[in-house]
Amino acid sequence: MDMARIEKRVGVQAPSDRIWDLIADLRSWDRWNPVETTVEGTISFGGDLALTEAIDGVGERRAVAKVVEWQPLAQLVWAESRGLWFRTIRYYEIEELEPGACIVSNGWIFKGLRGEWHFDQHRLKLKAAAERVGEALKTHAEG
Repeated sequence: MDMARIEKRVGVQAPSDRIWDLIADLRSWDRWNPVETTVEGTISFGGDLALTEAIDGVGERRAVAKVVEWQPLAQLVWAESRGLWFRTIRYYEIEELEPGACIVSNGWIFKGLRGEWHFDQHRLKLKAAAERVGEALKTHAEG
């Protein structure tokens, strides 16, 4: 295996622009995101992001990453190198099924030998974290 993935998909009864507004307002992630807080940076290709990541049972850490892909109303993807054999890709994706009804995905992709080890070691905790983020985003978008 050269990569491992954790993903949570959730149906959200809100328009894609409302969901995107929550994702794009990095400074207000503290209000809705239970895992990634104190987010700073710029959403642009190659833009720098800095955030605090707190996953129950794994701990809290400060992360620095680069935006590798983004499309308004559709996705935000960033990558973080955690050393020679460990790379993480974190993403949020919005798929509008019809006006006011979307599927929102959030997840992590772990690459490299140490990335796979981290995934194997913390799989259930990461899955729970993705579920918490998905449900929180749904609650705030629908509220």
